[in-house]
Amino acid sequence: MGAVVMYGSVSVDGFIADEHDRPGPLFDWLVSGDVPLDDAGVLKVSRASHDYTRAYWDRIGTTVVGRRSFDLADGFGATPPSGVDHVVVVTHRGAPADWDRGSPFDFVEGIEEAVTRARELAGDRIVEVAAGDVGGQALGAGLVDEVRMDVVPVVLGSGRRFFGAVQAPHLLEDPDEAVQGERVLHLRYRVRR
Repeated sequence: MGAVVMYGSVSVDGFIADEHDRPGPLFDWLVSGDVPLDDAGVLKVSRASHDYTRAYWDRIGTTVVGRRSFDLADGFGATPPSGVDHVVVVTHRGAPADWDRGSPFDFVEGIEEAVTRARELAGDRIVEVAAGDVGGQALGAGLVDEVRMDVVPVVLGSGRRFFGAVQAPHLLEDPDEAVQGERVLHLRYRVRR
């Protein structure tokens, strides 16, 4: 089975969005360079960010998100983002009434069920868990193998925390990677077991 990785862009003070769920400048690094990161050429980053991020994105099989992220992204247009094969949505409300049941999205009630289902779907590829409340739940349940964060040089002051509402300390190993991009520092940590 592939690793379970908690991932997201984050402000220096630990937020993934402001209190109104707006990321503000957290994604500016995705348009701050001249190397296309996606096939559409919309995302353009530095060479260092491209090499780090593209290699990671190409290994993701399934992404786990919460219902808040799913709704904010308008269901991702029923197409998993960034070339991912499948999305598992953690929600107590189930799929929207008009949702195409044939789309590559599963709707489950709890984080353990979500990660189990995501692992089945991903096979030996990475299961990515979105930072925020769902990521914090997965970390708290001992389901995360690695934490990746794209640290952006901005202080938001308040908002949605990278680790959600995690209440207990969790130790990470020293960074396995630290890559300087344009307007971003990419960090990767293994979770200490």
